[in-house]
Amino acid sequence: MFWGKIREISRIVREIPISDIIIAEERVRRITMDDALTALADSIRQHGIIEPLLVRKLSEENVSRETNSCLYALIAGERRLHAAKLAGLSSVPAVSVEANEVDAAVLAIIENLHREDLSIFEEASAISSLIQLTGMTQEQCARRLSVSQSYVANKMRLLRLTGEEQDLILANGLTERHSRALLRFESPAERTAILQTVISRRMNVAQTEEYIESMLCAKSRFDEMQSKPARSEQRQKLVIRDIRLFYNSIDHAVDVIKKSGIPVESSRSETEDGTLISILLPNAG
Repeated sequence: MFWGKIREISRIVREIPISDIIIAEERVRRITMDDALTALADSIRQHGIIEPLLVRKLSEENVSRETNSCLYALIAGERRLHAAKLAGLSSVPAVSVEANEVDAAVLAIIENLHREDLSIFEEASAISSLIQLTGMTQEQCARRLSVSQSYVANKMRLLRLTGEEQDLILANGLTERHSRALLRFESPAERTAILQTVISRRMNVAQTEEYIESMLCAKSRFDEMQSKPARSEQRQKLVIRDIRLFYNSIDHAVDVIKKSGIPVESSRSETEDGTLISILLPNAG
């Protein structure tokens, strides 16, 4: 294993100018300026960098214009490097290891996966990158990471969500279970509509799963009614059987409109011909 290889290498820590360290354009992690990064920079100002960065020395042709010394490619420690820059450091402690580009990329991915501050989608992206880079199967990847194959499969499924959906989930503090429940719908448009309802109603996981189940049942019955040339009596039984689900969908829609600030009114009454549902929206202006 690569980490075993690193342990075998003599850990000679050297100070390397920050200007001599190159960060690849495509990185697993998205480093943003936040309170945690600022706190890390403050800690580095007071105590220095406790854990050295991991770098790979580039060929002799790659020379820094500023220091006229050899350049290094960053393998692991991107957040520490950004914090060091923020702290005003000109150099950082680093360990240089011998690794080709594939080895280096694998090391970076595994190093990131062992950190606790990755989002669920960053972790999924890292696992996907590891599989694509090495050609491993999900089962082989699971063994490499010491997790179950279902763990890897569930993480990979998260990447079916669009970037917009992922941003909404993270911005509103929803969990991986929320995300997996949404994936029961194939259509991004349907998922986004459901996600907006989940967010506006502040649904927990159990409520979200129950709501999605009711929506799937209603959708299934509607599709069944449309696809089968059922007799009118059979069709009426289907409608009566699932009328609660349709009422629930309408109530959810009205509630969402109310929470958006529009004073909508709704009522339900029985007539000779059936149930009358009225929704009153105020005139614009």
